[in-house]
Amino acid sequence: MSRTNGLMILGGNFKSTLHHPSSSNSWCAVNPTRSIVCVLEKIEMRPEIVLFGDSITEQSFKYGGWGASLTDTYSRKADIVVRGYGGYTTRWALFLLHHIFPLGSTTPPVATTVFLGANDAALPGRTSERQHVPLEEYKENLRKIVRHLKECSPTMLIVLITPPPIDEEGRQQYATSVYGEKAMTAPERTNEVAGNYANECVEVAKELGVSSVNLWSKMQETQGWQKKFLSDGLHLTPDGNRVVYEEVVKVFNGASLCASDMPSDFPHHSEIDPQNPAKVFQERGLL
Repeated sequence: MSRTNGLMILGGNFKSTLHHPSSSNSWCAVNPTRSIVCVLEKIEMRPEIVLFGDSITEQSFKYGGWGASLTDTYSRKADIVVRGYGGYTTRWALFLLHHIFPLGSTTPPVATTVFLGANDAALPGRTSERQHVPLEEYKENLRKIVRHLKECSPTMLIVLITPPPIDEEGRQQYATSVYGEKAMTAPERTNEVAGNYANECVEVAKELGVSSVNLWSKMQETQGWQKKFLSDGLHLTPDGNRVVYEEVVKVFNGASLCASDMPSDFPHHSEIDPQNPAKVFQERGLL
């Protein structure tokens, strides 16, 4: 979905290094072991990074949200596109793939985060059982999503994000606040089960050669994570959003999608000659 001209792909999956030569209008994707793999000769619009997931992604543009923070970091470098669908599971997300990531597109995203599994891990026989997806099906659904993204663009950076940990006490308190005396006393999610889904998410990423963020483990490294990172035992506080943002940026930077190294879409104002403002745009082939 990034809008570019002159895209030439010479290879398959790779870990790219992006550079922006000062003497050129292009930025290049270079495979450190197989020389130049992809050259973007001229950027007309910013590339796109898609955030695909459930409510934790849908809410990521709220104040302090991890998606909003990415947008700030990649300002004038890439467009952050949120495709989050509250309540969705990997089973239901499969129906969206061809709409959000159409095969044959000449402008696929340069990177996609896949943040699904918190709803799949809902327990059968409890209040959220309609969302339950068995663990083996969850794994297979993730494989289908990754394979579709690879088919959409073999050079796309794909990042699987595990479900967060579950604060079972917090979930019970939330249920009581919503349903009162009708709230079930048995938890509809448990941290142990969420951990099983998180582990399998990481394994699928390894199996298919894509990146992952183990949010379930990372958050639990902090004392008092239950209230510090989770607002209702599942969804994220501003501090929780910060963890997601920092972990995703680490992956992006490690895959050479570092914002500071990427070219801006149009000239900085300091490059514009007030006596001849068209000059810099002509030099960059923008007129």
